[in-house]
Amino acid sequence: MAGLKALVTLAFATTIGLTFLFLACALPQYNNWWPFFVVMFYVLAPIPSIIARRVSEDTGGSNPCKEAAYFMTAIIVVSAFGLPIVLARSPSTAPVIEWGACGLVLAGNVVTFLTIWGFFMIADSDDVEYSMW
Repeated sequence: MAGLKALVTLAFATTIGLTFLFLACALPQYNNWWPFFVVMFYVLAPIPSIIARRVSEDTGGSNPCKEAAYFMTAIIVVSAFGLPIVLARSPSTAPVIEWGACGLVLAGNVVTFLTIWGFFMIADSDDVEYSMW
């Protein structure tokens, strides 16, 4: 039952993160859907870790396959935080998105990536049946 509560909590957190992202795009003062490209990073972020879990065996020590997957995941996460900042700064005369929209996207990034990380922590535990993923 504890696994179900955790899964519902993660689903609620994902909803909050996506709500921040939708607000950054759809509020009348911003009304610009360029920040929505961050969803691409949300989809790509867990893929290296999922592939590394399938390919590598658990030997307990450092595993080059998992380390490379963590590195690629870190690149994806940093890119997700960098994209709205670049969109808000360039071009300097008329930026693509407003700084308020950038802040909402960054808040959504924090919540969503913490949710993805939390799901992997729950999936790694032995007492939850989601560990088959």
